[in-house]
Amino acid sequence: MRTFAMLLGGCLLFALTPLAVAHFRLLEPASWLVESEESGDPQWSSPCGGTLTDPGKPTGAITKIQGGEKLHIRIREMAFHPGFYRVALAVNSRAELPPDPEATTEVGPNGRPRSVSGAIHYPPSPPVLADGLFIHVAPFDKEQEADVDIPNLNCSKCTLQVIEFMAAHGFNKDGGYTYHHCADLQIQADPNKPIDTRFPTENKHR
Repeated sequence: MRTFAMLLGGCLLFALTPLAVAHFRLLEPASWLVESEESGDPQWSSPCGGTLTDPGKPTGAITKIQGGEKLHIRIREMAFHPGFYRVALAVNSRAELPPDPEATTEVGPNGRPRSVSGAIHYPPSPPVLADGLFIHVAPFDKEQEADVDIPNLNCSKCTLQVIEFMAAHGFNKDGGYTYHHCADLQIQADPNKPIDTRFPTENKHR
């Protein structure tokens, strides 16, 4: 596996980019939390959103999909910041989800830490399904979409995590330099395909 530090346009871009607060909404699959239509909040806290003071309201939505197929991801960025997205899957516990992307930082104009770049691991390895999605250094002019390969396995309620790493962003005590959304999935393995042994087997007694 190779690790890339995405500088996302360099210092000139950062000097010209206002320190706006970036937000995004997870449109597909259905989010596990009720998201604000204006911002997608609450989305700071790892691994699946909420904040230290607002855990959010669960939707109860569960997306069903067959293992070994592709899952459509669709996001809408509500406020711009240069960055990229990552998708990961936890079968039994959200503790299986990876840490947020490693950040390289600098001292910002206010004397506080500010992100410069984030690490993208390629090729991705479980539990990460896709890394470095939707890399951008300018505002999107439309919703962003991608199809992600889902492993062939069984899980009655596993967690798909979609996060955004932001460069040129100050550190936030709730979530560092990353925004977090999740979706609950129910995956049924395709009996005609081998089970993906890179992921844990579902614990029926959790």
